[in-house]
Amino acid sequence: MKSGIEVRLGQLLRAGQQHLLRSGLKGLEKESLRMAPTGTIAQTPHPRALGAALTHPWITTDYSEALIELITPPFVDPAATLGFLEDLHTFVYRHLGDEFLLATSMPVGLSGDESIPIARYGTSNVGRMKHVYRRGLAYRYGRTMQAIAGVHFNYSADVALWLVLRELAGSSAPLHAFIADGYFGAIRNVHRYGWLLIYLFGHSPAVCRSFFTGREEAAAAFSELDADTLYRPYATSLRMSDIGYRNSSQAELEISFDSLDRYVASLGAAIDKPHPAYEKIGVKVNGDYRQLNANVLQIENEYYSAIRPKQIARSGEKPTLALKRRGVRYLELRLLDLGCFYPTGVSLDELRFLETFLVFCLLADSPPLSPVEKAETGHNSFAVACCGRTPAFHLSQGGREVPLRDWATQLLEAMGAVAEVLDGQDPARPYSRSVALQRPAIADPEATPSARVLAEMRRSGQSFAAYALELSRRQAAVWRERPLDDAVAERFRQDAERSLAEQRRIEASDRLSFDEFLRRYFAQR
Repeated sequence: MKSGIEVRLGQLLRAGQQHLLRSGLKGLEKESLRMAPTGTIAQTPHPRALGAALTHPWITTDYSEALIELITPPFVDPAATLGFLEDLHTFVYRHLGDEFLLATSMPVGLSGDESIPIARYGTSNVGRMKHVYRRGLAYRYGRTMQAIAGVHFNYSADVALWLVLRELAGSSAPLHAFIADGYFGAIRNVHRYGWLLIYLFGHSPAVCRSFFTGREEAAAAFSELDADTLYRPYATSLRMSDIGYRNSSQAELEISFDSLDRYVASLGAAIDKPHPAYEKIGVKVNGDYRQLNANVLQIENEYYSAIRPKQIARSGEKPTLALKRRGVRYLELRLLDLGCFYPTGVSLDELRFLETFLVFCLLADSPPLSPVEKAETGHNSFAVACCGRTPAFHLSQGGREVPLRDWATQLLEAMGAVAEVLDGQDPARPYSRSVALQRPAIADPEATPSARVLAEMRRSGQSFAAYALELSRRQAAVWRERPLDDAVAERFRQDAERSLAEQRRIEASDRLSFDEFLRRYFAQR
């Protein structure tokens, strides 16, 4: 593990090109449930003053009309990324009225699936497709799981770094192929080591009993903290557990991370393969679409993965085709709970740690994942999500049991060398600091955020819902009091107006029926 890092860092240092590691781009996508003053999920439409969720570059919705998603452009400096996210929050709160954003990943204020309004994107074909896809998710998995929120961290390495790495590797591969292979190496390593992020940054050890409304049998696997709160005593991230995104419904999928071509082919096969249970739901019933198709996956986004290779798709272009045609542009890391102790859901130290982790995954040796190792990595992540704070907890590494503490310590040591390079000449050594800050949590599981959540709930005697709502209201007060530069506010206002105009243009330009639009979309090869 460490030798590959040492070799590649050594090569970059000898070539005087280590500075290229510091010029990667970092972006964020942060989801939050919009809540009514009563502490229930807002039933109001996405605020018009925030623009059109279909076309706005920075402010949209995810699954639910009430699940706001804030997106930053990518920046070299993670402080600039976080600053943009702070400005977005400030602008959004100017237009929420008495509503507020939920600080936690696990939802509160639920009263069954019907209390979660599915997002709407207007009357255009592309807008209808986005809505029908979400209806399909509701039929397949239920709406409750889709109301869970998180943070996605987007990362791309400098193209100049790829040129140097290709030269140092003595490779004659086309640059786009070399880049894709490099990113898929990082993807495999995220699957190997991503449990570390779940352990360190999981903030969701507890959940409202109302989360299980209509499926009460699932609640039997949990302990009761109080009449309204269920939890797992040593959980780090229920979001990443079997009640969240790591559910059994996609267990049959065999998606390959060996290469871009195999990834695209295996994902495409899942989109084209009929699924008997989904065929029973029906696709178009009495003239009304219930789902986009009855296949294993409706579209690529339905496949949940800890990390995705991404390419910006053109209008109407399938994401897998965008990848196949133009290669991997960036990675989207999807393991992260909302950091409920931070108004933005994430801290600057966490961003620097995540950047260090992804650069480590990019430079470390990364052989193909065998079926056995792939199963092992999935088990490790799931085990840490459910039970990672268990005293003397062990993980599986190459078929043998190793203490989580020992393996995590080894990873932090290997990341330390990367952090030193990312620090450059900065006397504050911010990246090394971000790694050092995590050492107490490795030494003592009670120093993790998930342990802090439970400790604070016990100390206050609050249910999870009461605790989450109090945190959220305190953070709302922070955003409402924060000033916003007039020029920034005006720019966001204009972005909103442009997005509304663009949605109107798209709706006016549609010439195809929705049936024909879908036929042509899925016929793309």
